[in-house]
Amino acid sequence: MALNEDATDRRTEKRQLGDLGENIATDFLKRKGFEIIERNYLRKWGEIDIIAKKSSSIYFIEVKSVSCVTLDTVTHGTIEKFKPEDNMHPWKLQRLLRTIQTYLFEKNLELDWQLDLITVEIDQQNKKARVKIIENIII
Repeated sequence: MALNEDATDRRTEKRQLGDLGENIATDFLKRKGFEIIERNYLRKWGEIDIIAKKSSSIYFIEVKSVSCVTLDTVTHGTIEKFKPEDNMHPWKLQRLLRTIQTYLFEKNLELDWQLDLITVEIDQQNKKARVKIIENIII
């Protein structure tokens, strides 16, 4: 996937990277048999990047993306030793829980659900990505 190189694209580099990571994560989930229900479910207290369904369960998926020099030389995060999953702070988990509860209430759903984290390491120069899923995060 290529970034939108349109001159009118006013998204920050960070937002462009995040959008690219979410697109890669969505494709990854589809290949794994998930049905994408919604993307970027937003409320004033939080956002859920991807909501998906598989079997009779709902999956709320947070996507964290980082850009790296090459996938071959960076195995545990960026040059600064930053891993995308390091951004899952307790306050972020609380905001996600509140947003998940809102979604389930609004849609009147009483299904099994879980929160997953997908990390995407992106080598933009070589147009490659490494995707890792961390399942069933406890809130």
